[in-house]
Amino acid sequence: MKTFTKRQISISGAVLVLLALYPLAVSGSFAMHLMIMVFLFATLGVAWNIMGGYAGMFSFGQAAFFGIGAYTSSFLFTAYHVNPWIGLLAGGVAAAAAAALIGIPCSNLRGHYFAIASIAFAEIVRIHFNNWKLIGAAEGLTIPMQDESLRNFMFHSSKAPYYYIMLAFLLLSLGVCAWVATSRMGFYLRAIKESHDVAKVLGVDVVRYRMAAIMISAFLTAMVGTFYAQYILYLDPESVLILPISVQIVLVSMLGGAGSVMGPVIGAAILLPISEFTRVKLGFKGSGLDMIIYGTLIMLISVYQPQGVWGILQKIGRKKK
Repeated sequence: MKTFTKRQISISGAVLVLLALYPLAVSGSFAMHLMIMVFLFATLGVAWNIMGGYAGMFSFGQAAFFGIGAYTSSFLFTAYHVNPWIGLLAGGVAAAAAAALIGIPCSNLRGHYFAIASIAFAEIVRIHFNNWKLIGAAEGLTIPMQDESLRNFMFHSSKAPYYYIMLAFLLLSLGVCAWVATSRMGFYLRAIKESHDVAKVLGVDVVRYRMAAIMISAFLTAMVGTFYAQYILYLDPESVLILPISVQIVLVSMLGGAGSVMGPVIGAAILLPISEFTRVKLGFKGSGLDMIIYGTLIMLISVYQPQGVWGILQKIGRKKK
């Protein structure tokens, strides 16, 4: 198991202090919104990394789990007045169950076959939700306003509470990912990624560990979906179940460094500011520009540094030593 040096602990502590003080140092809602979106996609990237980076299951269907989490908590709240925090757990369980349903028939699929199956699954979910009248169909759901409080998961006067909640979710996901990476499960997932057949010969229960990875990933992704629903207070299939969300999650992880705990965080810190600034500064004229930039960065990273930005930072660190 990896041990952390005093220098690494000191740097991590300093970064956490700076992040905790960020809302006190900035003014304006855009600066807060930008960091919230960075944390949000970093958490989604970390969740994807558990199955994609460590187990080699390149899923392009994470939007399905994201949407299931958002819709479950929102529907339970609007229809039955279930507290959003309870809805968050229910959404995570529902997404994990959905992951198990897709994981069982796809347990032996590899590489691009699994990727295609994940896209098909996400599209089935989107089309189904788009026609499901009970949850609003194409019109979506509007979450009614409630009193501002942590219990209601709703804040009107400031975005700072959303900032701290999303930061806490990111830290939780990083903790889960670090545990997976350094546990026996992490070693088994790496073995499965390298070769299914060799892993089976060595006695690894491939189906069991692949299922565990996809279910953990789905739960964390659905958790973020609930946050997003409470953050914008409106959702429809075209805002939470679309393929571009899945693609952006994969890009964040690949750019930062798939298979490393901190890689998706670095990727989100690079890509999300580009996306938000092009959207704000260029409006509809910049539509698609962020994806062009994403694609260029991914091609450069793939050619010159397949381990992502995290791999570059590690090389620099080794040279300094």
